[in-house]
Amino acid sequence: MIERCLGARRARQIHRAMRHFKLTVLCLVMTIVVLRGTIGAGKFGTPEQDFVEIRDHFYPRKRAEPHRVLEEVETTSSSSSELNNYATFDLNKLLVDEEDDSEKPDPNKPYSLGPKISDWDEQRSKWLEQNPNFPNFIGPNKPRVLLVTGSSPKPCENPVGDHYLLKSIKNKIDYCRLHGIEIFYNMALLDAEMAGFWAKLPLIRKLLLSHPEVEFLWWMDSDAMFTDMAFELPWERYKDYNFVMHGWNEMVYDQKNWIGLNTGSFLLRNCQWSLDILDAWAPMGPKGKIRTEAGKILTRELKDRPVFEADDQSAMVYILATQRDKWGNKVYLESAYYLHGYWGILVDKYEEMIENYHPGLGDHRWPLVTHFVGCKPCGKFGDYPVERCLKQMDRAFNFGDNQVLQIYGFTHKSLGSRRVKRTRNDTNNPLEVKDELGLIHPAFKAIKVSSS
Repeated sequence: MIERCLGARRARQIHRAMRHFKLTVLCLVMTIVVLRGTIGAGKFGTPEQDFVEIRDHFYPRKRAEPHRVLEEVETTSSSSSELNNYATFDLNKLLVDEEDDSEKPDPNKPYSLGPKISDWDEQRSKWLEQNPNFPNFIGPNKPRVLLVTGSSPKPCENPVGDHYLLKSIKNKIDYCRLHGIEIFYNMALLDAEMAGFWAKLPLIRKLLLSHPEVEFLWWMDSDAMFTDMAFELPWERYKDYNFVMHGWNEMVYDQKNWIGLNTGSFLLRNCQWSLDILDAWAPMGPKGKIRTEAGKILTRELKDRPVFEADDQSAMVYILATQRDKWGNKVYLESAYYLHGYWGILVDKYEEMIENYHPGLGDHRWPLVTHFVGCKPCGKFGDYPVERCLKQMDRAFNFGDNQVLQIYGFTHKSLGSRRVKRTRNDTNNPLEVKDELGLIHPAFKAIKVSSS
């Protein structure tokens, strides 16, 4: 009938379209069945529920996934940033001390730095004969010297203290390099009984015995800096002495003044006499009751000494003042130059020194050492305003550093500046530049070539 109405050709087209429609509907039904089985529509919900489930299956997950990943990245990044931040890290996690399992000293026995040695001069002399390649003198009137300094094994108790310790050791390395001096930096407490002022004594004894090739050990506190890089110590002056400290005979022997000498910078010869005076020096040092009671004696016996526990400087004044006949003839109290120079009377005069004098003098005109006594740059509290101490330590460092930098044609823009400026232009004949202070190639560094 359709063929009669529409014609044979048109009828075939309609039949073909109907078959395609049936096939499309069948495919749609099959698709829905498959989806219901895979995404949970097999729960026999309504078509509306099916639509909701299909929508939730695709769209929310696609939207939520990037958000979840972003949150994870942000959380991980934040956590990593916190772990990598030195400013917020709690150093106490690293500074947990192990239990002290060392043997406790017997309070009924007098303190000793070590086994008694009575023949050190003979032992050392024999060693030097057997080891000629390690002479105790590296030139005429030029002894082999070991400069010893150090600091606590823990970080400083303030944020900038370690930076100033770094400046201080850099300063000492420069002087030692220029003057052919070996250097030893200690961060170990060798004897827990001798903490604080007294920690240097066990270390000094150990180094003297371990380095027989060293003629003089030069102790210097960490808060002292070299401010005359050109000054060479007058070693010939000390040929008959074993112990050299900055001080004054009348203040020590006559007045018994507790600041008549300073033990922040001193020279000690490697010999039996030095071991003996270390043994005599040490008994006031053990912490606790011994040091407290010794402090009372020192305060009572020494002029103007405040009340506090025994310190190494007061103890040495007391020993020399009360036993001069035993020790005095081998002790040289140096006041002709500043083996120790109190910073309070020096730092404000640096510009005047630069204008009127020159390096190499070592005395009040151009001090060898500027010692920041009382500033305590590694502690929580000092005896002077922090700003003044740190500012003047910077100036002292730059004052000494300028003498090193001038060798290479630079200087600090000012004593208070970290920045440097050129003092001369480079040339194509660098070896013709004069070393005005004679610091690069001093005579004692020259190798003696045998004529044979």
